[in-house]
Amino acid sequence: MGVEIRESPVSAEEFAEMERFVHDYLAASVANEDEGGRMRWYPWHSAEYRYNHIRNVVDLAEEIASEEGANVDVTRIAALFHDIAKLEVDQDVHAEEGARIAREYLETQAEYPRSFVDQVCRSVQEHSYQGDIEDLALETQCLIEADILDKVGANGAALMLLRMGYESRTHMDAAEMVGRVIERGQEAKERIRSQTAMDIAHRRLKRVRWFQEWLEAEVAGVE
Repeated sequence: MGVEIRESPVSAEEFAEMERFVHDYLAASVANEDEGGRMRWYPWHSAEYRYNHIRNVVDLAEEIASEEGANVDVTRIAALFHDIAKLEVDQDVHAEEGARIAREYLETQAEYPRSFVDQVCRSVQEHSYQGDIEDLALETQCLIEADILDKVGANGAALMLLRMGYESRTHMDAAEMVGRVIERGQEAKERIRSQTAMDIAHRRLKRVRWFQEWLEAEVAGVE
């Protein structure tokens, strides 16, 4: 069940300030790395990519939460903070560290309800949970589904094509790389639970399949 908060505790101005904080925190995480951090030459390990991913997840999580009856504010703010520590700590502790940063920010910047802060931080901490997402709060489910879906569809296909250059591949491998996005989408459909997320996954996978078919039809030698 969602947290019972009848009025939004976060104004538009406060949310915009949170966005600036997350953006600047990610940029500082990279700037503070003497040797560039973990694979910074891969674009999806850059501050720019990570912030774009976060914004995508915020939009998706808000859409899913709105349709599924979750608390939208809890969900979108948890989405905003979910990967804030991704560029400065190891993968297996980034969710816990992100929850710590979120709590420190929310408790010092305004007088938000304790239940609200607790739920946001719990969703951030649990967003990497690998079990059945129905074990978690509805807001956390929406966040996890959004996080999964961002790697499916046009964004996932573009990143896979970009990756080809870093792996010294040619355009002849494009259909194969796009096929990986389809595989990822099929795996995503096994994890997500809400009808809203399923509908989004279906639409995105359909577009990626069309793109793969166009590649196979129009690029000579691609099978």
